[in-house]
Amino acid sequence: MKSTVKVGIIGYGTIGMGTAKILVENKDLISKRTGKEIILEKLVDLDITTEREFQIDASLLSTDINDILENDDIDIVVEAIGGTNPAKAFIERALKNKKSVVTPNKEVIAKHGRELMILAEENGVDLFFEAAVGGGIPIIRPLKMGIGANNVKEIYGIVNGTTNFILTKMTDEGGDFGETLKEAQELGYAEADPTADIEGYDSSYKLVILSILAFGAKVDFENIYFEGISSISGRDNMYAKEFGYEIKLLAVGKEIDGNLELRVHPTFVPLTHPLANVKGVNNAIYVKGDYVGETMFYGPGAGAEPTGSAVVADILDIAYSIDAPLNRRNLRTDFDIMNIVDRGEFVSEYFFRVDCADECGVLAAISGILGKHNVSIKSALQKDQTEKGSELVFITHDVKESSILKAMKEIENLDSVFKVYKFIRVGV
Repeated sequence: MKSTVKVGIIGYGTIGMGTAKILVENKDLISKRTGKEIILEKLVDLDITTEREFQIDASLLSTDINDILENDDIDIVVEAIGGTNPAKAFIERALKNKKSVVTPNKEVIAKHGRELMILAEENGVDLFFEAAVGGGIPIIRPLKMGIGANNVKEIYGIVNGTTNFILTKMTDEGGDFGETLKEAQELGYAEADPTADIEGYDSSYKLVILSILAFGAKVDFENIYFEGISSISGRDNMYAKEFGYEIKLLAVGKEIDGNLELRVHPTFVPLTHPLANVKGVNNAIYVKGDYVGETMFYGPGAGAEPTGSAVVADILDIAYSIDAPLNRRNLRTDFDIMNIVDRGEFVSEYFFRVDCADECGVLAAISGILGKHNVSIKSALQKDQTEKGSELVFITHDVKESSILKAMKEIENLDSVFKVYKFIRVGV
């Protein structure tokens, strides 16, 4: 039985630093709980000279990846550099060299997770990725084990802290998307290039991972329909409040009669729903099982220490059973082929607004087009906007997305309509 477990970390960025800090500062606590001494053996990064908020001993630092991947003393490799290249190659080398891998890298797991899981199984080691979704929130392990006796029917929630921070600020303090994004960047909550977060890529990667585990299905990133929040305006938030909602970017997975509905998009969430009160960079994920009912997982969705905590939790899990890897009971490699529902089949209520001429018959013409496409109006408002015209605001009853898309295209072609703004789905 191994009494000592040695860890190598690839990447000295935010997550790598947070992981190293916990391994060093909580070393005694970790050893007490696992019954093993867990040692940070080496940390590799291209830049080991820049001073970090937490600085580890210089003797543990290296710029040579072989000091981890070809080091026979290292049992567990933490890949914390992100992206797919060279992260995927590093993970593959580690697994082939009989080293278990822990990664918070949602992109590499979303795009290559199945093949990496199979490679881990073939080599009798583990591949864990608790920190890939939800930062410090434990969600991967509960899906694999805690809710394992259930058929999961729905999984949905807020899985991106950057967009939740921006939408919270826009709602609570006013202002438009652009100025709020700039503030998020200044505070370090958004990257210099925020595309992955604000356009929905990050949330989509996470939805792939959640869906694979929740539904046991073969899900590819290309199967996910996603939108970001860059089109959300201050007026959208104003109307959301007026109607009794708050706008959130949700990742949604549903199993319906053996088919999967997978989507990421801004949503009007009722103020009575707990998700409406998830503020700032926090995340929250709902899981609905056939026997457990509804459960919610809530907490910090990003940051060095919360995410590092999830990485170290995986390290501990592997260390507990280092002599008998957990991979075969914790990871599926036999995935079901399930039909992914086309976007046009989504059913929801929809909010949209229209800039139009302030003249007789415009509302009747729009209502006629909606009725033609079986779109029933739940609420409607007329607002003065400019001397040129007015603004009409609608919320529909439940309808197929194909119908609302056809209706909006026809409304856009009316001579009396100046602009039809992008719709937002209503309800969870």
